[in-house]
Amino acid sequence: MPGRALAGHPRPEWRGKRMTQEQCTHRNNVQSTEKPHVYKVGIYGWRKRCLYFFVLLLMILILVNLALTIWILKVMNFTIDGMGHLRITERGLKLEGDSEFLQPLYAKEIQSRPGSPLFLQSSKNVSINILNGKNQLVSQLIAGSNGVHARGKMLEVKSSTGKLLFSADDREVVVGAERLRVMGAEGAVFSNSVETPHVRAEPFKELRLESPTRALYMEAPKGVQIQAEAGDIQATCRSDLRLESKDGEITLDARRIKLLRLPEGKASPSGTRQTVYEVCVCPNGKLFLSQAGTGSTCQISNNICL
Repeated sequence: MPGRALAGHPRPEWRGKRMTQEQCTHRNNVQSTEKPHVYKVGIYGWRKRCLYFFVLLLMILILVNLALTIWILKVMNFTIDGMGHLRITERGLKLEGDSEFLQPLYAKEIQSRPGSPLFLQSSKNVSINILNGKNQLVSQLIAGSNGVHARGKMLEVKSSTGKLLFSADDREVVVGAERLRVMGAEGAVFSNSVETPHVRAEPFKELRLESPTRALYMEAPKGVQIQAEAGDIQATCRSDLRLESKDGEITLDARRIKLLRLPEGKASPSGTRQTVYEVCVCPNGKLFLSQAGTGSTCQISNNICL
């Protein structure tokens, strides 16, 4: 019948409750007999050994790097003021000793130490370029194996006192020195005219004015003076030598005046032969010699004037 239990057989719900209580009692007994479990936190074993090895290696690298840094600072002579021969001053950079620049150097001013020269040395050439505001080349100086080349609008050379010694531009070349000396064996060659107030040779040296293929003119508004204080004056030409004075006169002032190689007129057959001659002048200005007589013999020998 429902609601009743058979004798000797408990009900199912009571059996489940009894088993649950037994399991809990068993678990409590097991937990009471076992020790508490402890979980370890960290790196152990081979991982710990590898970590110590890497830390030791890092410390060795740091020590080596520090030693190399100190060695570089010692060798390069690093200080608060600069590095090696390079010093940082209030006026800029100060460089002592020889220096080599592999790339272009841009500076406002370059000067040597007081009392020491400044040397610029290059295996090829040394170029100095001056640019304007538009980055255009206006002046240039190149010193190379082929010579020194300068390019600019004007070139001036002045003395320590500021006196102009030499100046050159597109229009003229000015020499401001008191004396211009030409040491070449052939002298100075000018393709065009030369204007100067004084032409003089060195003491005990000859002065020669020569034009091998063209004409030579000496002009002056107030006169031309040729003077040799301790020597001779010689004028040589292949064709004609002309002395002309338009408004004045030509004066030959000397103790002796010699006219060599003048033509001689023919003497009169009836005249006596003498060794004395007279100088005759033709209307065209030609000079000739004629044997002197009791009177003038120029009219007798006037056939030379023809």
